Amino acid sequence: MEKSAFLSEELLSKIKGIQIRALHLVNNAFSGEYVSAFKGRGIEFEEVREYIPGDDIRSIDWNVTARHNKPFIKTYRDERELTIMFVVDVSASSRFGTVSKFKNEIAAEITALLAWTALKNNDKIGLIIFSDHVEHYIPPKKGRAHVWRLIRDILTHESNSKKTDMNVPLDFLNQVLKKKAITFLISDFQGEDFHREVKTTARRHELVAISITDPREIELPNIGYIELEDAETGEYRMINTGNSLLRGKYNKEAKKRLYNIRKFFHSNGIDYIELKTDDSYIDPIVRFFKVRERRK
Repeated sequence: MEKSAFLSEELLSKIKGIQIRALHLVNNAFSGEYVSAFKGRGIEFEEVREYIPGDDIRSIDWNVTARHNKPFIKTYRDERELTIMFVVDVSASSRFGTVSKFKNEIAAEITALLAWTALKNNDKIGLIIFSDHVEHYIPPKKGRAHVWRLIRDILTHESNSKKTDMNVPLDFLNQVLKKKAITFLISDFQGEDFHREVKTTARRHELVAISITDPREIELPNIGYIELEDAETGEYRMINTGNSLLRGKYNKEAKKRLYNIRKFFHSNGIDYIELKTDDSYIDPIVRFFKVRERRK
Protein backbone atom coordinates (compact mmCIF):
# COMPACT_ATOMS: atom_id res chain seq x y z
CA MET A 1 0.00 0.00 0.00
CA GLU A 2 1.25 3.51 -0.79
CA LYS A 3 2.60 5.50 2.12
CA SER A 4 0.22 8.35 1.18
CA ALA A 5 -2.70 6.10 2.21
CA PHE A 6 -1.60 6.52 5.84
CA LEU A 7 -1.34 10.32 5.73
CA SER A 8 -3.86 12.41 7.63
CA GLU A 9 -6.33 14.57 5.73
CA GLU A 10 -4.59 17.63 7.16
CA LEU A 11 -1.19 16.55 5.86
CA LEU A 12 -2.55 15.51 2.47
CA SER A 13 -4.21 18.93 2.20
CA LYS A 14 -0.93 20.61 3.13
CA ILE A 15 1.04 18.67 0.49
CA LYS A 16 -1.55 19.41 -2.20
CA GLY A 17 -1.54 23.08 -1.22
CA ILE A 18 2.24 23.20 -1.57
CA GLN A 19 2.03 21.57 -4.98
CA ILE A 20 -0.65 23.96 -6.20
CA ARG A 21 1.31 27.03 -5.07
CA ALA A 22 4.52 25.67 -6.57
CA LEU A 23 2.92 24.85 -9.91
CA HIS A 24 1.32 28.30 -10.07
CA LEU A 25 4.70 29.96 -9.53
CA VAL A 26 6.44 27.67 -12.00
CA ASN A 27 3.90 28.40 -14.72
CA ASN A 28 3.89 32.13 -14.12
CA ALA A 29 7.44 33.10 -13.25
CA PHE A 30 10.08 30.58 -12.31
CA SER A 31 10.59 28.48 -15.42
CA GLY A 32 12.22 31.24 -17.46
CA GLU A 33 14.35 32.36 -14.52
CA TYR A 34 15.52 28.79 -13.88
CA VAL A 35 16.46 28.20 -17.51
CA SER A 36 18.40 31.46 -17.65
CA ALA A 37 20.20 30.77 -14.37
CA PHE A 38 21.15 27.13 -14.91
CA LYS A 39 20.58 25.97 -18.46
CA GLY A 40 21.40 29.12 -20.42
CA ARG A 41 19.62 30.09 -23.61
CA GLY A 42 20.07 26.70 -25.24
CA ILE A 43 22.60 25.46 -27.75
CA GLU A 44 20.45 24.96 -30.85
CA PHE A 45 17.51 26.86 -32.32
CA GLU A 46 14.42 24.65 -32.52
CA GLU A 47 11.36 26.64 -33.63
CA VAL A 48 9.24 29.77 -33.34
CA ARG A 49 5.91 29.24 -31.61
CA GLU A 50 3.11 31.33 -30.16
CA TYR A 51 3.79 32.84 -26.75
CA ILE A 52 2.29 31.00 -23.74
CA PRO A 53 1.88 32.78 -20.37
CA GLY A 54 4.91 31.93 -18.27
CA ASP A 55 7.35 31.91 -21.20
CA ASP A 56 10.50 33.99 -20.87
CA ILE A 57 9.67 37.34 -22.54
CA ARG A 58 13.34 37.71 -23.47
CA SER A 59 12.79 34.93 -26.03
CA ILE A 60 10.12 36.89 -27.95
CA ASP A 61 10.79 37.06 -31.70
CA TRP A 62 9.80 40.66 -32.37
CA ASN A 63 9.85 40.32 -36.17
CA VAL A 64 7.39 37.41 -36.20
CA THR A 65 5.35 39.10 -33.45
CA ALA A 66 5.01 42.25 -35.56
CA ARG A 67 3.95 40.31 -38.67
CA HIS A 68 1.24 38.34 -36.87
CA ASN A 69 0.20 41.05 -34.40
CA LYS A 70 0.51 38.64 -31.47
CA PRO A 71 3.54 37.44 -29.50
CA PHE A 72 5.74 34.57 -30.69
CA ILE A 73 8.91 33.25 -29.07
CA LYS A 74 12.02 31.47 -30.25
CA THR A 75 12.62 28.11 -28.60
CA TYR A 76 15.93 26.34 -28.25
CA ARG A 77 16.91 22.74 -27.77
CA ASP A 78 19.11 22.26 -24.73
CA GLU A 79 20.81 18.89 -24.83
CA ARG A 80 22.29 19.23 -21.37
CA GLU A 81 20.06 17.26 -19.05
CA LEU A 82 20.70 18.44 -15.50
CA THR A 83 20.63 16.53 -12.25
CA ILE A 84 19.16 18.49 -9.34
CA MET A 85 19.80 17.28 -5.79
CA PHE A 86 18.11 18.53 -2.64
CA VAL A 87 20.04 17.93 0.59
CA VAL A 88 17.56 18.80 3.35
CA ASP A 89 18.15 19.11 7.09
CA VAL A 90 15.46 17.38 9.21
CA SER A 91 17.22 17.58 12.57
CA ALA A 92 15.28 18.75 15.62
CA SER A 93 15.87 22.45 14.96
CA SER A 94 14.08 22.18 11.59
CA ARG A 95 10.83 21.52 13.44
CA PHE A 96 10.86 25.00 14.91
CA GLY A 97 8.74 27.97 13.88
CA THR A 98 7.01 30.83 15.70
CA VAL A 99 5.22 32.52 12.82
CA SER A 100 2.94 30.51 10.53
CA LYS A 101 5.23 27.68 9.39
CA PHE A 102 8.00 25.48 10.71
CA LYS A 103 11.38 25.57 8.99
CA ASN A 104 10.85 22.07 7.57
CA GLU A 105 7.61 23.28 5.93
CA ILE A 106 9.49 26.14 4.28
CA ALA A 107 12.11 23.61 3.13
CA ALA A 108 9.36 21.44 1.61
CA GLU A 109 7.84 24.41 -0.23
CA ILE A 110 11.20 25.50 -1.64
CA THR A 111 11.95 21.94 -2.73
CA ALA A 112 8.52 21.70 -4.40
CA LEU A 113 9.01 24.97 -6.24
CA LEU A 114 12.47 24.11 -7.54
CA ALA A 115 11.59 20.46 -8.21
CA TRP A 116 8.55 21.32 -10.34
CA THR A 117 10.65 23.87 -12.22
CA ALA A 118 13.34 21.25 -12.87
CA LEU A 119 10.73 18.69 -13.93
CA LYS A 120 9.21 21.15 -16.41
CA ASN A 121 12.67 21.50 -17.93
CA ASN A 122 13.15 17.74 -18.18
CA ASP A 123 15.79 17.46 -15.45
CA LYS A 124 16.27 14.66 -12.95
CA ILE A 125 15.60 15.31 -9.26
CA GLY A 126 16.94 13.53 -6.17
CA LEU A 127 16.78 13.97 -2.41
CA ILE A 128 18.96 13.38 0.64
CA ILE A 129 17.33 13.90 4.04
CA PHE A 130 19.78 14.20 6.93
CA SER A 131 20.34 15.03 10.59
CA ASP A 132 23.68 13.88 11.99
CA HIS A 133 23.48 10.97 9.52
CA VAL A 134 21.81 10.23 6.19
CA GLU A 135 18.19 9.51 7.11
CA HIS A 136 16.75 8.92 3.64
CA TYR A 137 17.98 8.89 0.04
CA ILE A 138 15.94 9.09 -3.16
CA PRO A 139 18.06 8.69 -6.33
CA PRO A 140 17.55 11.26 -9.11
CA LYS A 141 14.74 10.56 -11.56
CA LYS A 142 11.85 12.30 -13.35
CA GLY A 143 8.08 12.28 -13.01
CA ARG A 144 5.21 14.03 -11.23
CA ALA A 145 4.80 11.16 -8.75
CA HIS A 146 8.50 11.50 -7.95
CA VAL A 147 8.08 15.18 -7.02
CA TRP A 148 5.06 14.29 -4.85
CA ARG A 149 7.22 11.73 -3.03
CA LEU A 150 9.98 14.28 -2.36
CA ILE A 151 7.56 16.80 -0.81
CA ARG A 152 5.77 14.11 1.20
CA ASP A 153 8.98 12.63 2.58
CA ILE A 154 10.37 15.98 3.74
CA LEU A 155 7.13 16.83 5.58
CA THR A 156 6.51 13.40 7.09
CA HIS A 157 10.00 12.20 7.91
CA GLU A 158 10.46 11.92 11.67
CA SER A 159 14.04 11.89 12.84
CA ASN A 160 15.10 10.48 16.21
CA SER A 161 18.30 12.50 16.05
CA LYS A 162 18.48 15.99 17.54
CA LYS A 163 21.88 17.01 16.17
CA THR A 164 23.10 18.16 12.75
CA ASP A 165 26.20 17.06 10.85
CA MET A 166 26.34 18.30 7.27
CA ASN A 167 29.62 16.54 6.55
CA VAL A 168 27.93 13.12 6.47
CA PRO A 169 25.26 13.79 3.79
CA LEU A 170 27.65 15.81 1.64
CA ASP A 171 30.26 13.06 1.75
CA PHE A 172 27.49 10.58 0.86
CA LEU A 173 26.42 12.82 -2.06
CA ASN A 174 29.97 12.96 -3.39
CA GLN A 175 30.19 9.17 -3.27
CA VAL A 176 26.88 8.27 -4.92
CA LEU A 177 26.85 11.01 -7.59
CA LYS A 178 29.88 11.03 -9.84
CA LYS A 179 28.20 13.28 -12.41
CA LYS A 180 28.14 16.98 -11.60
CA ALA A 181 24.81 18.06 -10.07
CA ILE A 182 23.19 21.31 -9.03
CA THR A 183 22.85 20.77 -5.28
CA PHE A 184 20.56 22.77 -3.02
CA LEU A 185 21.69 22.41 0.61
CA ILE A 186 18.71 23.49 2.74
CA SER A 187 19.35 23.94 6.47
CA ASP A 188 19.43 26.40 9.35
CA PHE A 189 23.20 25.70 9.53
CA GLN A 190 23.20 25.21 13.29
CA GLY A 191 25.65 22.35 12.97
CA GLU A 192 29.35 22.91 13.48
CA ASP A 193 32.52 22.17 11.49
CA PHE A 194 30.76 21.77 8.12
CA HIS A 195 33.23 23.97 6.24
CA ARG A 196 35.59 21.29 4.93
CA GLU A 197 32.99 19.06 3.28
CA VAL A 198 31.01 22.04 1.97
CA LYS A 199 34.11 23.30 0.15
CA THR A 200 34.81 19.81 -1.22
CA THR A 201 31.22 19.50 -2.48
CA ALA A 202 31.36 22.97 -4.08
CA ARG A 203 34.37 21.84 -6.14
CA ARG A 204 32.55 18.75 -7.42
CA HIS A 205 29.03 20.12 -7.84
CA GLU A 206 27.25 23.44 -8.29
CA LEU A 207 26.35 24.06 -4.67
CA VAL A 208 23.61 26.48 -3.56
CA ALA A 209 23.20 26.92 0.20
CA ILE A 210 19.76 27.96 1.43
CA SER A 211 19.58 29.10 5.05
CA ILE A 212 16.22 29.22 6.88
CA THR A 213 15.95 31.21 10.12
CA ASP A 214 13.05 31.97 12.45
CA PRO A 215 12.80 35.53 13.88
CA ARG A 216 12.85 34.18 17.46
CA GLU A 217 16.30 32.75 16.73
CA ILE A 218 17.47 36.33 16.20
CA GLU A 219 15.50 38.34 18.73
CA LEU A 220 13.77 37.40 21.98
CA PRO A 221 10.43 39.04 22.90
CA ASN A 222 10.10 40.80 26.25
CA ILE A 223 7.66 38.40 27.95
CA GLY A 224 9.31 37.72 31.31
CA TYR A 225 10.58 34.32 32.46
CA ILE A 226 10.44 31.50 29.91
CA GLU A 227 11.90 28.01 29.70
CA LEU A 228 13.84 27.31 26.51
CA GLU A 229 14.89 23.96 25.11
CA ASP A 230 17.91 23.68 22.86
CA ALA A 231 16.56 21.62 19.95
CA GLU A 232 20.01 20.25 19.14
CA THR A 233 21.09 19.24 22.69
CA GLY A 234 17.76 18.81 24.49
CA GLU A 235 18.95 20.97 27.39
CA TYR A 236 16.43 23.23 29.20
CA ARG A 237 17.20 26.65 30.54
CA MET A 238 15.10 29.24 32.38
CA ILE A 239 15.77 32.82 31.26
CA ASN A 240 14.32 36.25 32.01
CA THR A 241 13.46 37.91 28.70
CA GLY A 242 12.65 41.08 30.63
CA ASN A 243 16.41 41.57 31.02
CA SER A 244 17.37 43.98 28.23
CA LEU A 245 21.08 43.10 28.53
CA LEU A 246 20.29 39.41 28.02
CA ARG A 247 18.10 40.16 24.99
CA GLY A 248 20.81 42.38 23.54
CA LYS A 249 23.48 39.70 24.00
CA TYR A 250 21.20 37.05 22.46
CA ASN A 251 20.54 39.28 19.44
CA LYS A 252 24.20 40.16 18.99
CA GLU A 253 25.39 36.54 19.12
CA ALA A 254 22.64 35.38 16.73
CA LYS A 255 23.49 38.07 14.19
CA LYS A 256 27.19 37.26 14.51
CA ARG A 257 26.47 33.58 13.79
CA LEU A 258 24.49 34.46 10.65
CA TYR A 259 27.17 36.92 9.56
CA ASN A 260 29.89 34.27 9.89
CA ILE A 261 27.84 31.76 7.87
CA ARG A 262 27.18 34.33 5.16
CA LYS A 263 30.86 35.35 5.11
CA PHE A 264 32.01 31.74 4.79
CA PHE A 265 29.88 31.03 1.72
CA HIS A 266 30.61 34.34 0.02
CA SER A 267 34.38 34.17 0.65
CA ASN A 268 34.47 30.69 -0.89
CA GLY A 269 32.43 31.70 -3.94
CA ILE A 270 29.48 29.49 -2.99
CA ASP A 271 25.95 30.65 -3.81
CA TYR A 272 24.02 31.53 -0.66
CA ILE A 273 20.33 32.40 -0.16
CA GLU A 274 19.16 33.64 3.25
CA LEU A 275 15.47 33.09 4.08
CA LYS A 276 13.25 33.81 7.10
CA THR A 277 10.10 32.03 8.21
CA ASP A 278 8.28 35.36 8.60
CA ASP A 279 8.98 36.58 5.08
CA SER A 280 8.33 35.42 1.53
CA TYR A 281 10.97 33.14 0.03
CA ILE A 282 9.96 34.03 -3.53
CA ASP A 283 11.80 37.33 -3.90
CA PRO A 284 15.16 36.10 -2.51
CA ILE A 285 15.12 33.09 -4.85
CA VAL A 286 14.19 35.21 -7.88
CA ARG A 287 16.98 37.66 -6.99
CA PHE A 288 19.40 34.75 -6.77
CA PHE A 289 18.37 33.53 -10.24
CA LYS A 290 18.88 37.01 -11.70
CA VAL A 291 22.29 37.48 -10.07
CA ARG A 292 23.40 34.04 -11.21
CA GLU A 293 22.28 34.77 -14.77
CA ARG A 294 24.31 37.99 -14.86
CA ARG A 295 27.42 36.08 -13.76
CA LYS A 296 27.16 33.60 -16.63
